[in-house]
Amino acid sequence: QVQLVESGGDSVQAGGSLRLSCAASGSPARDSCMAWFRQVEGKEREGVATIAGDGTTHYADSVKGRFTISRDIAKNTLSLQMNSLKPEDTAMYYCAASSFKTAPLKASFFGHWGQGTQVTVSS
Repeated sequence: QVQLVESGGDSVQAGGSLRLSCAASGSPARDSCMAWFRQVEGKEREGVATIAGDGTTHYADSVKGRFTISRDIAKNTLSLQMNSLKPEDTAMYYCAASSFKTAPLKASFFGHWGQGTQVTVSS
């Protein structure tokens, strides 16, 4: 049984930083692609970043250069370091795990999800 639990969401001023964490249990995270998505009320879930089984990362253009996705395989954790936050980064952030070693930044390729952690960036 795969479980993902996010933490680290908070309210922060524009320009600030946050680090989100995702604790995985019963997960094939060692070999699978994992990702962070975010969703604003009334909008589709948006891919933020992925990290493949071989460590290759991919970022949405909107966060490239500001966010960094990483994983600690030994601890079964996934992280998202977010710097230079903007009001448009405000969303519920979700941790996700795929059955594949690599996957595109699309929600349909990820079968396991956490409950989300709220990030609010004020201007």
